Amino acid sequence: MRLLFMGSGSMAIPSLRRLLHSPHRPVVVVTQPDRPSGRGRRTVPSPVKELALSAGIEVLQPERINDPAVVTKLLAYEADLCVTLSFGQFIGPVLLNGIRWGGINVHPSLLPKYRGAAPVNWAVLRGELKTGVTVFKLTRRMDAGPILVVRETLIKPDETAGELQDRLAAIAPDALMAALEMYGPTEAPAGHPQDDAQATLAPKLTKEMGWLDLNRPAHEVAAWVNGLYPWPGVQLAYVSQRDGRRIEVRLARATRVVDRRDSCGAAPGTILEDGAVACADGAIRILEIQPAGGRVMSWQDFVNGRRVQPRDRFEPLASKPAP
Repeated sequence: MRLLFMGSGSMAIPSLRRLLHSPHRPVVVVTQPDRPSGRGRRTVPSPVKELALSAGIEVLQPERINDPAVVTKLLAYEADLCVTLSFGQFIGPVLLNGIRWGGINVHPSLLPKYRGAAPVNWAVLRGELKTGVTVFKLTRRMDAGPILVVRETLIKPDETAGELQDRLAAIAPDALMAALEMYGPTEAPAGHPQDDAQATLAPKLTKEMGWLDLNRPAHEVAAWVNGLYPWPGVQLAYVSQRDGRRIEVRLARATRVVDRRDSCGAAPGTILEDGAVACADGAIRILEIQPAGGRVMSWQDFVNGRRVQPRDRFEPLASKPAP
């Protein structure tokens, strides 16, 4: 088939790479415009753009995919199908109706669960035990079209959202190719409808979500640490009770201390005798941490380098992080 491929994030890379070595090679790749990135705010292309250009595929970067001029240009490629993955723009009906078989999306959740912008994060935040990749047909409703293919995977203990997304990106090509094989020369698969009663939402993350108070259940705190890494990250201030020094940190991985029903009456955020950190109903154990401006390190390396002692504590930041 002749494909329009639309994607921008790194999750789209394995699937695009698989298509480039398949009978379903894209005739054009559509990705987001180059954006400023990093501390220097240097404009950089998306990884999808770099891969497509290296393979000799034409790349388009419209600000608005449903702009009439853009739609006209895309329809001129006479594609059989539009494939979207980590694209970030809603595909309107004029474009979809003008493509022979419409469009499909590769979504990193087990639909109808976690429709929306951040499904991987919310699966971890909500303590799900499994997730996966769903390929579905695009319709006028977000992430609500008929399902073609599902691939499941268990979420590993203490797995971060970033790690889980990388694993789902590696699963996605198999799901995508299975969906493409369902299309025949003269017919498209119908798929099976989603149960809207089971739908849950996965809204876009905000930087403020990482401004976390540890006066919450331990299982919830651990899930938020893992679910918000690498962005925005749970951000706290480490405070030494010895000299009062404060260091801003991001918690990069944590686990709930399962055999501890309480934290011996210590205030939430207090570092306990065994190095665990008190929460509202128990404790978490920090596995990895990142001091502001520094690298991610193990908790033990942080303890050794900062001479962390019991009764030191983690506190909310004095003010919310700058956007």
